[in-house]
Amino acid sequence: MEIQHHEAVLDLQVIILARESGLKLELSNIPVESLVPEPLRGCASAQEFMQELPKFDQEFTKKQEDAEMLGKYVGVVDVTNKKGVVELRRYKKDHPFAQLFGLDNIIAFTTRRYQDQPLIVHGPGDGAQVTAGGIFCDILRLALYLGAPS
Repeated sequence: MEIQHHEAVLDLQVIILARESGLKLELSNIPVESLVPEPLRGCASAQEFMQELPKFDQEFTKKQEDAEMLGKYVGVVDVTNKKGVVELRRYKKDHPFAQLFGLDNIIAFTTRRYQDQPLIVHGPGDGAQVTAGGIFCDILRLALYLGAPS
């Protein structure tokens, strides 16, 4: 499964999809490709980081152009190999992941049945109503699990 959404929550979404698929993964099992250049990772302060950051403008511009033209930052759950990852992946411009806009989520399921053409699920991702609905569903499921009458 591949999912495309905002980078800040992809690792959590990978964990959720992995666990719903029966995998026993933790956040520490999900490598996330860092967008922070290696030399900046050791900065002693935010001020030092911001002072050094402009040296990498050209590199960031190239990464942004590559991502906009060819791909997106995605989370991947590989059920067969029991692993997950968050990384920059490149896609053709006509790929559904390259068509995503706004706060939408998109998930591609590649299975034995949907091998040549993955099953695509596309819909709203963020927002108070969507998040609240998901949390409420989780609370109801937990209540039933703990023995609440249905």
